[in-house]
Amino acid sequence: MTETKTRTRPAAVTLTPNAEARVTALMAAAPEGAIGVRLSTPRRGCSGLAYSVDYVTEEQKFDEKIETPGGVFYIDGASVLYLIGSVMDWVEDDFAAGFVFENPNAKGACGCGESFTV
Repeated sequence: MTETKTRTRPAAVTLTPNAEARVTALMAAAPEGAIGVRLSTPRRGCSGLAYSVDYVTEEQKFDEKIETPGGVFYIDGASVLYLIGSVMDWVEDDFAAGFVFENPNAKGACGCGESFTV
């Protein structure tokens, strides 16, 4: 009898501790019915794709699901290929706060930083 070994594949996106803490805060303030937070890359901006983080009320069939200490983080199935190997962080300073992405697949970005191209 041949033994089959399964290997857990790494998540497409790595969340820093700050990003995980922000997911926890978002889920603590989530509207009723929210089951998690989803990252997607809609077509937008001058470079073509943008990062979008929204509440999700229903799991989609091809979503990647990442369990975090504060709640479930989903990656839109159509966006996974654009995000593989990315690191997502939450950064705050005196003037702004937001998620920041280190994406090895991005070949360029617009001047304002709102969108990227692969």
